[in-house]
Amino acid sequence: MLKRYELTDQEWNQIAPLLPPEKSNRPGRPSKDNRTMLNAMVWIARSGAPWRDLPERYGPWETVYSRFRKWIEDGFLDNIFHVLSLEAELEELSMDASIVKAHQHSAGAKKGGQSNLIGHSRGGASTKIHAIVDAYGYPVYLRLSEGQRNDINMAIPLLEQISLNGSQVLADRGYDSNQLIDYIYDHGGEPTIPSRKGARFERHCDWWLYKERHLVECFFLKLKAYRRIATRYDKLASTYLGFICIASILIWLK
Repeated sequence: MLKRYELTDQEWNQIAPLLPPEKSNRPGRPSKDNRTMLNAMVWIARSGAPWRDLPERYGPWETVYSRFRKWIEDGFLDNIFHVLSLEAELEELSMDASIVKAHQHSAGAKKGGQSNLIGHSRGGASTKIHAIVDAYGYPVYLRLSEGQRNDINMAIPLLEQISLNGSQVLADRGYDSNQLIDYIYDHGGEPTIPSRKGARFERHCDWWLYKERHLVECFFLKLKAYRRIATRYDKLASTYLGFICIASILIWLK
């Protein structure tokens, strides 16, 4: 019987071949299978609980955390997300960013170590999630930055990861930039981005098509249903992005 937050058989069968093979002949205590480990990671992501509060049915929390870190470092979670996103409908691409408040527990990363991408402003410590979704609202590419970073600074680095040929690129006024518009046209895309208010020359915008931009907002709502994502507790950007990757995988599987 499935417990709360656990993957169904159909969901598991889609991604099981993409995870590392399980070592059954290793001496000593038998290790937990990949499905149990992934269900444990999903439980942490959905509940927002600390690792030490992981239910005993998943085994020691240290083991799950170690497997989580290894899957991040070895690129297994990124690869699963990449394989699923190959099914994306790129005819329309909606781009936006969302700020996440960083909890006080996210502070204290070692200086000179891995990046934490936590910004500081009058609003407090925060991280910003940048995302592009396809014509059906499924995530295509994700990236993190400091919370105070302007959205437009991450637009081209996001789009560089995607083929824009024949795509409509939808974004709000905050992405109104001649450099970005030229980049989209140069790579075969068509921008649907309103001009900033007060602009000397107002660019044509298909307002009916622009309404489809709500899909990226809906994606952020789904993403923040995962409490471990809605508030950032992780010190390292890589582990926080790992949870975002798990949530995005599950959104693709639904």
